[in-house]
Amino acid sequence: MRKQQRLSVMKFVTICAINQNMSIPGDKVKLLIVLFALCVFFSDCRRKSSKHLTLFAPENNNIKYTGRIDFKNPQRPRLAGAGSYFKFKFRGSSCNVFLKDQNLYDNFNYFSIAVDGKYLGRIRLKKNKTKYQVVKNLRDTVHTLLVCKATEAQNGYVEFLGILCSEIMPLEKTDMRKIEFIGNSITCGMGLDMSDLQCDSGEWFDQHNAYLAYGPVVARELNANWFLSSVSGIGITRFWNSPGPTMPEVYYNTYLSTDTSSLWDINTYIPDLVSICLGTNDFSDGDGSYERPELDSAEFVSAYIRFVGSIRDQYPYAQICCLTSPMLEGEKNIRLKNYLSAVITYMQDVKNDNMIQMFSFSRSYVSGCDYHPDKEDHRKMAEELLPFFKQIMKWK
Repeated sequence: MRKQQRLSVMKFVTICAINQNMSIPGDKVKLLIVLFALCVFFSDCRRKSSKHLTLFAPENNNIKYTGRIDFKNPQRPRLAGAGSYFKFKFRGSSCNVFLKDQNLYDNFNYFSIAVDGKYLGRIRLKKNKTKYQVVKNLRDTVHTLLVCKATEAQNGYVEFLGILCSEIMPLEKTDMRKIEFIGNSITCGMGLDMSDLQCDSGEWFDQHNAYLAYGPVVARELNANWFLSSVSGIGITRFWNSPGPTMPEVYYNTYLSTDTSSLWDINTYIPDLVSICLGTNDFSDGDGSYERPELDSAEFVSAYIRFVGSIRDQYPYAQICCLTSPMLEGEKNIRLKNYLSAVITYMQDVKNDNMIQMFSFSRSYVSGCDYHPDKEDHRKMAEELLPFFKQIMKWK
């Protein structure tokens, strides 16, 4: 026993002796010492056992999932889309999660970590590694941990294999609002995070961080869940440097690709609000790899109307908001506003749909990599959107 425990034993024996007028026989004293030592030993064991780490499987009911996640194998759910996340409460000072990267086309993924609502940063997944200590040296108490896919579906999926910590417990039950953000690279959070690598260095996705993009920022301010259906380079009628794929072609597939073998179950997430930010890439001049004609206004408006109509069919009670592009300026920005106005007018006048609105950003936000918004730009975009969303949703 440690010195402190030995002193406690002697104190215990002394107290017993005093209470018995110093008349405890020697054999009884020895017995008391043994019994007390056993108490100390088992008490110590209980304290230590409470800190033993346990592996909790992904199927544990205390883990909450949100986003484009493939649950065909519930023991190895695959986080596909940007901003998909899982969340749970745990007790302890550290926590490990097990993540296996698909390494699609030798790409890799990043994950953003937040504990108790505080953003801690990103971790980069490695090919031959699955165990990641995402938090450590915390106060030994109850914490809420959120693990969010910072990169997008084009980087490949990531399998979640479990949690290693001392204890996990249920999250508080709250009626969280639900928002879906449909968009392109802006919504994915491309080019906003230069904390690890500056622009024009590393891979094209090294500055991705969906957690810090305007959508999740807005959602957290509104006490809402976020769900991103976004692909860099995508548009309503064409891709930024090729004829396709387009958002209407990939939206209903889990992995946001043209692979129809895994269709997304829309019943897993019914949003109160659907925010659509598309059009930037339709106006792109491309990269010169093929002859790219001028954007056809009638084709764009018609395709947008069909897409919005399909969204309305699947979410009959959701408010829909069509956003202008925070990256377009000048004539292109004016044209996009006009096209979106035509879409809204058609839906309201012809389809009698009054639950659809348009929002125009006050200016362009292009301080990040490749003329994308940076972290501060996304915060300002969120500040613009917040009062509008509160107004149309009557949220406080």
